[in-house]
Amino acid sequence: MTTPNAPATFRALVLTEEDGKTHASMQTVEQSALPEGDTLVRVAYSGLNYKDGLAILGRNKVVRSFPMVPGIDLAGEVVESSSPDFAPGDRIVSTGWGVGERHWGGMAQYARLKSEWLVKVPDELSLTEAMGVGTAGFTAMLCIMALEQHGFAPGGREALVTGAAGGVGSMAVALLANSGYRVVAATGRVDEARDYLTELGAHELLDRATLTAPGAPLASARWGGVVDTVGGPVLAGALRSAAYGASVAACGNAGGMEFTTTVLPFILRAVNLLGIDSLPTPIEIRREAWARIATTLPKRTLDLMMRVEPLSEAPRLAEEIMRGQIRGHVVLDVNE
Repeated sequence: MTTPNAPATFRALVLTEEDGKTHASMQTVEQSALPEGDTLVRVAYSGLNYKDGLAILGRNKVVRSFPMVPGIDLAGEVVESSSPDFAPGDRIVSTGWGVGERHWGGMAQYARLKSEWLVKVPDELSLTEAMGVGTAGFTAMLCIMALEQHGFAPGGREALVTGAAGGVGSMAVALLANSGYRVVAATGRVDEARDYLTELGAHELLDRATLTAPGAPLASARWGGVVDTVGGPVLAGALRSAAYGASVAACGNAGGMEFTTTVLPFILRAVNLLGIDSLPTPIEIRREAWARIATTLPKRTLDLMMRVEPLSEAPRLAEEIMRGQIRGHVVLDVNE
């Protein structure tokens, strides 16, 4: 399926597999190779997320069929659509739905997608800013909305954010702070990230080792709500120190998929553990989250959290994000 409204070929980062190893390379791709979908998008930006790093480097079997264009999120303009919800020129953002894993994703100049995977970019955000928010900011907002649905509100106990210097963590710190919460940012890079996280709105930094140190099944009750982007022992530590009736929103596993805890936080302090999966979020909740992000994040703060790099740098940056060396969120310009 091709259209004269777009070039016959375009540039893309393509993943291939040979002898069980994944290879990433910039290639010229035929428009006719794009997968099925009712909406053709001219992509402006994609993001580099932890899952993108796994996909590009061939880890954890994030990608199971090849060739694949990675990029679990993208921002761009509609070229054509058979959906009544979209028209040429509409600015859209897409996150989740298996894009970049099972369906060709955002690290290309064009993408063909299902219209139900798309959200119109709020007027307050440019395409660059929309992708500066990306999956990371969207996931962070889903965590905050889940915490609030379970009673967390500004003016009460502190909010803890783990992995605070990373993409989701940075967004959570900024969104919580700008929503009126007192935020404690936990990171393994306290000295390096102090100025950055303070500028995002954190009122205190906490060394990650404090959460992972051996101790009693319950620690002093402190957190009214937690956004955990790390998992593993860090999540266990956050649960031990959660206050009565607090909720912990878990959305990441960079620190490990398994963690050891006891039932005591749940049966003695009524702590809620909330799992956050941003991929299949219904469209109504997506629109609500994006609308709130657009009116909550100051542009100056968003600028602090993102940096724009050319798409060709994605393989190198994938190595860095796996080593925890990227602060904030990388936006990939697919036309550079």
